[in-house]
Amino acid sequence: MERTGADTAPRAERAPVAGAAPAGAVPGGGFVHGVADEERRRGVRRMKTLATGMLLAVALVYVLAKWAGSAGAGGWTGFVAAAAEAGMVGALADWFAVTALFKRPMGLPIPHTAIIPTKKDQLGQSLGDFVGENFLSGEVVRRRLRSVGIGRRLGGWLAEPRNADRVTDELSTALRGALTVLRDSDVQAVVGEAITRRAHAQEIAPGVGTLLEKIVAEGGHRRAVDLVVSRAHDWLVEHGDSVMTAVSGGAPGWTPRFVDRKVGDRVYKELLRFVTEMRDMPEHPARGAIDRFLRDFAGDLQHDPETRAKVERLKSEVLGRGEVQDLIASAWGSVRAMIVAAAEDERSELRLRVRAALLSLGRRLAGEERLQGKVDGWLEGAAVYVVTTYQSEITSLITDTVAGWDAEQTSKKIEAHIGRDLQFIRINGTVVGALAGLAIYAVSQAFGG
Repeated sequence: MERTGADTAPRAERAPVAGAAPAGAVPGGGFVHGVADEERRRGVRRMKTLATGMLLAVALVYVLAKWAGSAGAGGWTGFVAAAAEAGMVGALADWFAVTALFKRPMGLPIPHTAIIPTKKDQLGQSLGDFVGENFLSGEVVRRRLRSVGIGRRLGGWLAEPRNADRVTDELSTALRGALTVLRDSDVQAVVGEAITRRAHAQEIAPGVGTLLEKIVAEGGHRRAVDLVVSRAHDWLVEHGDSVMTAVSGGAPGWTPRFVDRKVGDRVYKELLRFVTEMRDMPEHPARGAIDRFLRDFAGDLQHDPETRAKVERLKSEVLGRGEVQDLIASAWGSVRAMIVAAAEDERSELRLRVRAALLSLGRRLAGEERLQGKVDGWLEGAAVYVVTTYQSEITSLITDTVAGWDAEQTSKKIEAHIGRDLQFIRINGTVVGALAGLAIYAVSQAFGG
């Protein structure tokens, strides 16, 4: 940024002003000037000096040529004066044109000057419209994405093991980060409420009945019966005295004790015999009774309104207990710890499966044109939806940003970036003008005498 007057004093010699913007920041302009900007401004100043020097040089040549011509130096002075005069005209015209872009030449209120400061908002609007029409139209985006072939390129990239490893690592990091950010209490509340609401909304009796009916039909319940009977037999063998004592203790007080012992012993042996036969005989009548009971119960769960209502009441009572809600909520902690541990372990089943899935997807994408077409279609559709739905918001980012810039600082910022090239216009104008003037003078002398 160029400075004039007192503002050109070295920074180290100027006292800081209270409330001033930090060093490097432009108040109201939204720009931060760095070393590269300062180097650009120095380049612009050098080119300005060179262009102005050429203007002064041709002006001096013009004066000397006119003086030499009046002194009778010869006809050549006319050619030199004509070239120098046209060079001055070209230099002044291009100086005016270049200067008018950024400010009013010599401060004069000439119309259509200081174009960038006065037309900044219109330029921003035009730039936003240009970007919207030529870069953010649905057809342009779709055509560009289709020419890129993202599906095929993505497949080839994912098919490389090192790239699959990289994606797996990034996904694991993102997963751990997400689980770290989430508050356990919030997730537990959401999970508990979701499970409870879903359980209340869904009647479970018909589903349980259908499942039980299928288990009984396939004989899947027999293993459970075998386990219960076997455990009951072992318990009776081990706790025979307890059974006989319990039977004897329940006898009337007026019966003799030896009779109570005989009855207890008899009951224990009959019970043990029954359980043993039931354990050893797959076709025992009691087993058939259990089968019939389970089949009837499965049918009642599916079709009997009273049984279904009882199950629903039982479900509501169980879900309403605080212990059950705590169990549902605490399940998140276990799931979270399991996922985090799997994400951190490079050899965990989770990461290995994700890596294998990525490699498989990459190979399929690289080799299957149909899948490539699907992926390209999804991406094109998503991109087109974004640019068509949010086109005005995207272009308004350009127009609003330009509108928020300070006009003077914007002009100086643009001049720092393109001003050096614009000074070449002044130099070229001087040279081209001089050559054109020389040619015109030569032609006029040749045909006009």
